[in-house]
Amino acid sequence: MGSGHSRILAGFAAGLLALGLAACSSSSKNAEPDANILPKDYKTEIMYTLQKELEDPTNIRDAFISEPFLTQASREQRYAVCVRSNSRNINREYTGIKDRIGYFYAGHLNQLIAATPEQCGKVAYKPWPELTKICFSEKGCK
Repeated sequence: MGSGHSRILAGFAAGLLALGLAACSSSSKNAEPDANILPKDYKTEIMYTLQKELEDPTNIRDAFISEPFLTQASREQRYAVCVRSNSRNINREYTGIKDRIGYFYAGHLNQLIAATPEQCGKVAYKPWPELTKICFSEKGCK
């Protein structure tokens, strides 16, 4: 009966170990991502979003962008980036300089909206010539 008892204990221990490992792996899958990871590819993500949202995403003028910065977004802090540009409407007429703010979650763009002077009025913008040179049209930009 001694060897049978050992086998039962060994089987029980192995079962507990497997259960413990399963619990560890499932809890890591369900863990929330770090909300405030510094966005690395923020310019590309913003360009892609502008391509989809602007009426005419060609020949953008006066493009400026800020570095990512932590700011209060609702009840939590999030990384944000401010963008300033002059784009065209559907009639290919320039609409004037507009500021937008992009909010990031877990290192990726979550929202790009019109910015208020309080949100982007004091940020340090730097020229963003890549945005003025990009052409999203397959037919070319004019």
